Amino acid sequence: MHAYRSHTCAELTKQNVGETVRLSGWVHRVRDHGGVLFIDLRDHYGVTQVLCDPDSPVFNEVEKVRSEWCIRIDGTVKARDPELINAKLPTGEIEVYIRGLEVLGAANELPLMVFGDQEYPEETRLRYRYLDLRREEMQNNMKLRSDVVASIRRRMWDQKFREYQTPIITASSPEGARDFLVPSRLHPGKFYALPQAPQLFKQLIMVSGFDRYFQIAPCFRDEDPRADRSPTDFYQLDMEMSFVEQQDVFDTIQPVIEGIFEEFGGGRKVDKHWPQISYKDAALWYGTDKPDLRNPIKMQDCSEHFRGSGFAIFAKLLEQDGTEIRAIPAPGGGSRKFCDRMNSFAQKEGLPGMGYIFWRDGENGMEAAGPLAKNIGPERTEAIRQQLGLGKGDAAFFLGGKPASFERVAGKARDVIGEELGLTDKDRFAFAWIVDFPMYEKDEETGEIDFSHNPFSMPQGGLDALSGDPLDVLGYQYDLACNGYELISGAIRNHKLDIMIKAFELAGYGEDEVRKRFGGMVNAFQFGAPPHGGCAAGIDRIVMLLADEQNIREVIMFPMNQRAEDLMMGAPSEPTSDQLMELNLRVIPQD
Repeated sequence: MHAYRSHTCAELTKQNVGETVRLSGWVHRVRDHGGVLFIDLRDHYGVTQVLCDPDSPVFNEVEKVRSEWCIRIDGTVKARDPELINAKLPTGEIEVYIRGLEVLGAANELPLMVFGDQEYPEETRLRYRYLDLRREEMQNNMKLRSDVVASIRRRMWDQKFREYQTPIITASSPEGARDFLVPSRLHPGKFYALPQAPQLFKQLIMVSGFDRYFQIAPCFRDEDPRADRSPTDFYQLDMEMSFVEQQDVFDTIQPVIEGIFEEFGGGRKVDKHWPQISYKDAALWYGTDKPDLRNPIKMQDCSEHFRGSGFAIFAKLLEQDGTEIRAIPAPGGGSRKFCDRMNSFAQKEGLPGMGYIFWRDGENGMEAAGPLAKNIGPERTEAIRQQLGLGKGDAAFFLGGKPASFERVAGKARDVIGEELGLTDKDRFAFAWIVDFPMYEKDEETGEIDFSHNPFSMPQGGLDALSGDPLDVLGYQYDLACNGYELISGAIRNHKLDIMIKAFELAGYGEDEVRKRFGGMVNAFQFGAPPHGGCAAGIDRIVMLLADEQNIREVIMFPMNQRAEDLMMGAPSEPTSDQLMELNLRVIPQD
């Protein structure tokens, strides 16, 4: 017999009754039923109930075992009595009578329990991640992640892609976040960077003549943590294609992502139609460039109804350039109680409040109510109602000013309204391509122009588009949103050197700097670069959605905490004096 097991803890059935077997695993829990000890023995595959009574030669040893001890047992498979069968377990028709025991690894007092549904602080869970990962939910999440990655690989190969690996130690490039720098021992004073993405290399792969590339790529960004973002590293499905336009990329990646969500989505509906929404419209309708389309609410510009109206706050606001009044329809939200609740929400978000109108029964039929309705009068409120397509029992909320000042809160309010009024379809994955991103943005404080998205994107209109106002230039850039999260970001790349140099020039990078920082790509583009484009899909975020988790750390094997610390391994740590000397570095103490 094998040294540790003849079967896993998920294999034994009634067909094995009478056999002598060997199992190894962890003690999930121990139950004492009148002197008979029952142990749920757990391994990666499942659970088997084993038992021991005083007649067993190892009863005294079994009495000593505790939760999460790692043990090996030898025993005889017995059929359970019909009334004791556990239909929830694959092994629920049998149990194993223990005749031999070996403790493979005893456990100290546990800082967190594996059995049960107790909640523990995240710091405890991360410090003892190896225990946290033993829990059934975490085992399922990690198996899901592994299965998703394997399925992605198969689907990409089916699409005629090949997987190639790109360097981990490379040069810094502007990807929109901070680099992790690596000091060079052989070149004192110089630093490598961990790649924020394989961006430059995958473009060079296209220049090298490899038509379809993909990679499950590790990426490194020194970012502030969020629930849906790791502060240090993450994995993405990175892909690039030659001789393609924007729609070709969409048509190629959609069946891959769609298939993954159908395969692992647990029966939830997966939308087949993925609308293409301009960045401008997404901001107007949803207040975000990653809208949750499960929520049917679309915001609208209602400025004209308030211009010159009796509501002085909005009327005076509209006299300023670049301002507007935006309405958030709320079908079914027509009660003062709900309106007051949403007004409180806005105040918690740092705004003075939200104006509102709701429609109810009146003496002469339906009437508009609320402070705004009294100020602007029945004709304007009726025009608003008709524009928004609302009726009795509905409401609308209003925010005003320059969109940048209220858009985020408006988008969040739209989500809250959809949730509270039951309008958001929870049993669905809704996708949308966000397109026509502006290439540049202006810093409000300095007035300087910089890239707003990927700097290596092709501007729509090519070189001619770069001769006018940079803020009017749109790029062939696109994101895929799903249920309020950005899953994919990509672009058709700028493969023409003259356009690339001009594009960087508008963002304040001179030609000399471009040639210095991106010399490999600049040189390559002088030797017949093909038109190419691609995208990258966040593996962690995809699995988070499929697992129905709210925090990305629930689907990463060994994540950092909110302060970008690995509590289990003690990272980051202080280097030794010898290490610093080898690298010609000195740490300056902070006050």
